[in-house]
Amino acid sequence: MKIELTDQQRENQQRFQAFVEREVMPRAEVYDESGVFPDDLALAMGRAGHLGALAPVEYGGLDLDMISFGLQNEAYGRGCASARSLLTVHNMVLASVLRWGSAAQKARWLPGLAAGQSLAAFALSEPESGSDANSLQTYAVLEGDHYSLHGSKKWITFGQLAGLFLVFAKLHGKTTAFLVERGSPGLAVEAISPMGGCRAAMLAELRLDGCRVPAANLLGRPGLGWTYVANAALDNGRYSVAWGCVGLAQGCLEASLAYVNRRRQFGALLREHQLIQAMVADMVAGVEAARLLCFKAGYLQEIGDPGAILATSLAKYFGAQNAARVSGAAVQIHGANGFSRVFPVHRHWRDAKVMEIIEGSTQIQQMIIGRASAAG
Repeated sequence: MKIELTDQQRENQQRFQAFVEREVMPRAEVYDESGVFPDDLALAMGRAGHLGALAPVEYGGLDLDMISFGLQNEAYGRGCASARSLLTVHNMVLASVLRWGSAAQKARWLPGLAAGQSLAAFALSEPESGSDANSLQTYAVLEGDHYSLHGSKKWITFGQLAGLFLVFAKLHGKTTAFLVERGSPGLAVEAISPMGGCRAAMLAELRLDGCRVPAANLLGRPGLGWTYVANAALDNGRYSVAWGCVGLAQGCLEASLAYVNRRRQFGALLREHQLIQAMVADMVAGVEAARLLCFKAGYLQEIGDPGAILATSLAKYFGAQNAARVSGAAVQIHGANGFSRVFPVHRHWRDAKVMEIIEGSTQIQQMIIGRASAAG
C-alpha cells in the first residue's frame, strides 16, 4: 500500500482545506449555536463541486478517487462536523443512484445532485428502529402506477433541507429502496430541535401517510434495499465519517497545541508540564493511527479489494473512539476555557460523541469486526 499522495490528491487536499478555512470555519460557531445551516454555505459547497464529489464528470461531478474523497471529509471534519455531515448523507444518496439507478434515474437526478441544486438525505432510521434495520415498520403498497408508503423516519440528517430522500420500506415483507421527492403527496417533514452535537445538521422526522411515489422511483429491484442499496450506502457513509473523525481530532490537536504554547500555569507554559506532554503525545499518536486506517480503507476501496468493507468498519470504529478521546483531552487541556464558545474544542467534543453513534454505532462496528475476524 502506497501512502504518499499523488500530485492530484495533494492539490485536491489543498483546495478542500482552503475552502473550509475560508467558508466554513469562520462561521462554524454561529450556525452551531443557532442550529441552522446557512443556505449560502450549501450553495457555495455546490458551486465548488464538493457535493458532487463521487459523481462522474459527465454528470457534472468531481469524480474523486476514494483517497481524495477521504481528504475532503477530513478537511470538513476539521472545520465543522455539521458541514461534513452534509457531504456524507448527500453522497450516500448520490452514490446509490449512480450504482443502482436506471439510466433514466441517473439522467434525472445526478446532474442536480452533483451541482448541489438539490440536497439529498438518507432515510433509514425510524422511531423504533435504528441499528436494527430489519425491524423497519414503514411499508409500501403497489397501487397501479405508483407506490403508497406508510410509516415514519426519524433522525434524518439534513432532512429539513433535502429535496430528495432515499427511503427504505418493506414491500411484501422485504426491504426496498425508493426515491421520494420533497413535496410528494402524503409526505410531511417535521424539524427536530437542535441536538447536543452536530447542531446544524438540520435533523428531521418524515411522516409518510400514504405517500405517493411513482413506480419509476423504485431504486434497484424490490427486496434488495437492505442487502445491496442500504449496505453499500452505509459503507460509504462509514468511510466518510471515519475521515471526518480524523479531521475533528486534528482540529482538536491543533487547537490544543496553540493553547499550550501560550497558556502559563505555575510559572511555565503548559507545554513544559510533563503531564500535558503525555496528553499531547497520546493525541498525536491517535490522530496518526486513525489516519493510517483511513488510508488503508481508501486504498482497498480504490482497487476493489473485498477487504475494504472490514477495513472501513475498522477505520470508523477506531476513528470515532479516537475523536472522542482526543476531543475530551483537548477540553481537559483548555480547562474552563474548554467549555467556552471562544474556543472550538467544546463543539468538537460534543460532535465527537455523535460520531460514535451514526452510520453504525461503536457496538455495531464491534459486531461486524468481531464476526468477520472470527470467521477468518
